[in-house]
Amino acid sequence: MPGVLDKIEKANDIKNISPEEYGELAQEIRDFLLEKVSITGGHLASNLGVVELTMALHLFMDFPQDQLVWDVGHQAYIHKILTGRKEGFDTLRQLDGMSGFPKCKEHDADAFNTGHSSTSISAALGMARARDLQGQHNKVVAVIGDGALSGGMAFEALNNAARLRTNMIVILNDNNMSISENVGGMASYLGKLRTDTRYQNLKSNVENVVRKMPQIGDALMGTMRRSKETLKRLMVPGMLFEDMGITYLGPIDGHNIDGMLAMLKHARTVKGTVILHVITKKGKGYRYAEKFPSRFHGVNPFDLETGRSKSKKVAENYTDVFSKKLIALAKDNKKITAITAAMPSGTGLQAFKEAYPKRFMDVGIAEEHAVTYAAGMAKAGMIPVVAIYSTFMQRAYDQILHDVCLGNFPVVFILDRAGIVGSDGETHQGIFDLSFLSNIPNLVILAPKNDRELEEMLEYAIHLGKPVAIRFPRGTAYTGLQEQQAPLELGKSEVLQREKDIAILAVGSMVKHAEKVVDLLREDGLSVTLVNVRFVKPLDRALLKDLAKDHTLFVTMEENVEQGGFGQAISSYIEEVQLPVRQVNFSIKDQFVEHGKVYELYKRLGLDPQSMYGKIKATWEVCSQAEKFSDDISGK
Repeated sequence: MPGVLDKIEKANDIKNISPEEYGELAQEIRDFLLEKVSITGGHLASNLGVVELTMALHLFMDFPQDQLVWDVGHQAYIHKILTGRKEGFDTLRQLDGMSGFPKCKEHDADAFNTGHSSTSISAALGMARARDLQGQHNKVVAVIGDGALSGGMAFEALNNAARLRTNMIVILNDNNMSISENVGGMASYLGKLRTDTRYQNLKSNVENVVRKMPQIGDALMGTMRRSKETLKRLMVPGMLFEDMGITYLGPIDGHNIDGMLAMLKHARTVKGTVILHVITKKGKGYRYAEKFPSRFHGVNPFDLETGRSKSKKVAENYTDVFSKKLIALAKDNKKITAITAAMPSGTGLQAFKEAYPKRFMDVGIAEEHAVTYAAGMAKAGMIPVVAIYSTFMQRAYDQILHDVCLGNFPVVFILDRAGIVGSDGETHQGIFDLSFLSNIPNLVILAPKNDRELEEMLEYAIHLGKPVAIRFPRGTAYTGLQEQQAPLELGKSEVLQREKDIAILAVGSMVKHAEKVVDLLREDGLSVTLVNVRFVKPLDRALLKDLAKDHTLFVTMEENVEQGGFGQAISSYIEEVQLPVRQVNFSIKDQFVEHGKVYELYKRLGLDPQSMYGKIKATWEVCSQAEKFSDDISGK
């Protein structure tokens, strides 16, 4: 028997559903999400928590003319369902399938490409201002979580919104839960707003009594409205948003569709920007997600009945290796501190927090602050280790350059999820860090080939007394090549196998792939040298000169974009000193990389061992023919 959800085939179809069916539709959406995400994996708890909120927004707005901007965007699954993309959930986050984030090219109801936190208000304000300048009247709404509101960019946007006085609604989706526990002053402030009902109750009771007064009731209500600022300032904690010049409404129940719809319509009549504070429950409707919202934030395929992951238990990952080594080093070195930006679990620092709570700091979603905060600590004699995903570290570029490296302060940057990360797609691939970091003076950049080398690099970085960045990939730590572990020496690569003719220089995670390529080339009778680069910066110029004596082909391998990457640094050096070699550069061309499984993306990008082997062999054959032709001409 068809359900209510079957009536949703395109954007705005929800408006044809009767209010009596809203509850049934909400349940069907939750059932649909659980069924699909349990098979494909994806962001579950955040979406279960915004079902009614999204429904209310779709009842209030008209797509695509109205513009809805989701902060981060991983909670936009219901938005996709209500715009007719149910069928796409069979391919959610899969290669060439539907993205787990809003994508303008995927549907015209996706107003903005999102993936990083604290951006929605800025984008929505820009849209609202453009609307006003063009004499249009469409609605613009931004949805931002309470965790994302700790990001400085959100406050910059609110400050600008207060000055512009353009009509826009900001939904503050407050579930008291981002990926990790919310921290800082904003979390405390919102906690007070959630629990302090004195103002709302007093206001409601007084209004009811006054309105009943014969003859003078209406006049007295007018006087009270004019004095409401005084009342609110006496009763509401902080009044932060109102003090900024932004109208604050709420908090209201984010699972009451009728109440939210009424409040949205009211907010639409208010001049300027309105913050509508909505209280939701992350994971609502699925007991395991309600109980363990962090665990069900982003999930692999799981069993619906038990909530247990279907994925096999994997070996230790690089994050775990880093975590354990840092704790061990901190035991004997009291100057070591650890800093993260709202990701203690994802970056492996949760265990450090438990071991050394006084030396741990989660600054919230504030990467820029995290880096300059670390610079201040380093200047004052500490050794801060800043652990942030590669894709988020790019948000703090200026602080790395200006506040850390200019002063040459000993801050250790840990770039987790470097390279191809897979299903989260374009906004999360860590493929730019080598490019944006390599041009910064004083910064040393390291990439380990395996788990043991990561441990040694971390210890080396902590004792170096300079700014250091260590990048490593997501997933299981490589445990090969354990028998080859030369001591670390600044700017020196590690030659794993030395022959002649072809020299493969592999960065970090690509060493594992390079091993397989070497085996394939040797099966063809070719002579190959394998180098573990180790130091992306500074370059091992002495080794390059030495290799050029008996190698005619250099092969560089990296999980980074080509422009500004390691391969281009090698190309520049070859040109600079006129080394008599050719080069094949395996990197990512000038593009963003979509979602898909990591091994699928390697193959598509030509970074899998078989593809690289084929290109190297073909290039070597061309080189050999050219050399033979040259010998024939010279009479050798």
